[in-house]
Amino acid sequence: MTDTALPAPGPEARAHSERLVAAITAQIDAGGGAIAFSRFMDLALYAPGLGYYSAGARKFGADGDFVTSPELGAAFAECVIDSLSPVLREIGNEAVFLELGAGSGAFALAALEHFSRTGTMPAQYWLLEPSADLRERQQILLRDALPAEDFARCRWLDNEPTTPWRGVLFANEVIDALPATRFVIRGDEVREQCVGRDGDGNFCFVERPADAALREIVRAVERDLDAPFAEGYCSEILPQLPAWIAAIAEQLQQGVMLFVDYGYPRREFYLPERRDGTLVCHYRHRAHNDPLFLPGLQDLTAFVDFTALAEAGTQMGFEFAGYCTQASFLINNGLADRLAAIEAINDLAERYRRHQEIKKLTLPGEMGERFQVMGFQRGIDFSRGMMLGDLRRRL
Repeated sequence: MTDTALPAPGPEARAHSERLVAAITAQIDAGGGAIAFSRFMDLALYAPGLGYYSAGARKFGADGDFVTSPELGAAFAECVIDSLSPVLREIGNEAVFLELGAGSGAFALAALEHFSRTGTMPAQYWLLEPSADLRERQQILLRDALPAEDFARCRWLDNEPTTPWRGVLFANEVIDALPATRFVIRGDEVREQCVGRDGDGNFCFVERPADAALREIVRAVERDLDAPFAEGYCSEILPQLPAWIAAIAEQLQQGVMLFVDYGYPRREFYLPERRDGTLVCHYRHRAHNDPLFLPGLQDLTAFVDFTALAEAGTQMGFEFAGYCTQASFLINNGLADRLAAIEAINDLAERYRRHQEIKKLTLPGEMGERFQVMGFQRGIDFSRGMMLGDLRRRL
């Protein structure tokens, strides 16, 4: 149920959403009255020119719908780069840093500036960004802020790398935005949650029998949990995750994959009390639970099953490097240096702002424990970057 306190959009924004509603409705009609929720989420987020990430509305930061770690300041990116610089140095002159879903470009800017200051600049900085609007914003930001020689290292990719490369693959809050499949348990049957239209023409949830592939994936999770899901249990799953990891990492010959996202190990992701799943919607800095509300104007995300991510990465032949909270990762990779630099700031207002940045990144009630970090390695040792507070036992 939509929170009636959510602010109403302006006429232009509402008209934009209505265009996307019409496009989704056409697919529902063509699909016999319903489409899979994963397809609805894909269209709501990525429909060309209309989806949330494909259109021009501001999404990140104080003026958008949510704030990511890089939007708070440079500390997050600097700690990430400190953890990965030894990997890039070991690989040498051909090392590449690949950022997936670069958002506003805030991480890339802070990372490239820190690479320059520390003398650890990779040969190239690749940005894989499916949104043409965000890509343009990233290019403007980096072109205006960086020296020409540093900007020249940036390369925007249309698709996953198709030729062998060596370096680092980094993704912050990317997996949570992959279109999630929703399943529901009815009796002994696994059903798929879909989106159709009610008698008034509004979007509504409908259920259809799950196909054989989805049934087997859900039953495999039950076997792993050693318990069946209860009647009416509804949650998310990412059947495409192994193929997605394979696509983005197939050509990475030597290096590290590092993922930061909010989520849980499988046994916590599918707790009995989490019977409505983990789906969260963000609209103008308000979180709510109606994914059918104003398509194209709000973000849709589902928490990450980190056990599934660990399985997908190791199935690709990568060695598991570690799993920890964001707070532990930052503390292990130079957070003390950031704090020391903050203490040296004379401007009291700026010092306070930077302290608030660190608190939001690390406190348990903020991002410190809700966000987690998982690393994989191939032909190189990254375990030291993940050694503090390793949680692999919970997987």
